Amino acid sequence: MDLVLTTCAPASRPQITQAVTRGAARLLAALGYAPLTEVCLPNGRRADLMALGRRGDLFIVEVKSSLEDYRTDLKWREYAPYCDAFAFAVAPEFPQEILPEDPGLIVADAFGGAVLREAPVASLAGARRKALTVAFGRLAALRAGAALSL
Repeated sequence: MDLVLTTCAPASRPQITQAVTRGAARLLAALGYAPLTEVCLPNGRRADLMALGRRGDLFIVEVKSSLEDYRTDLKWREYAPYCDAFAFAVAPEFPQEILPEDPGLIVADAFGGAVLREAPVASLAGARRKALTVAFGRLAALRAGAALSL
């Protein structure tokens, strides 16, 4: 029996997004954050990942699956009022040099990730932090309840 190896087809954009999101969430959890995916913000935007830290800090991560995704989706600029820190998460093959230098940078695959550039911290006002933390906790509880079929 002959064994033939072939090149795999490149991953699709949704597959890349899913893998990078999973790896970035695993990294955030390893760093002590509690991550949630697809969190709707008060301004109507949806963060790919939002994570709550041990000290109550909020971290938003925007997943970019391709150059086209980065160039056509500029909503990430509207996340700053809702987090203490912001970073992009991309796959290892993403052209990192096109990303702005201000946000943090995570490189991830489906199994984990690495922080290549720390996200600068800009602390939220106390009242906004409290409102966002309560909303985050409620969303997490509702999702946990749905997973248990309550």
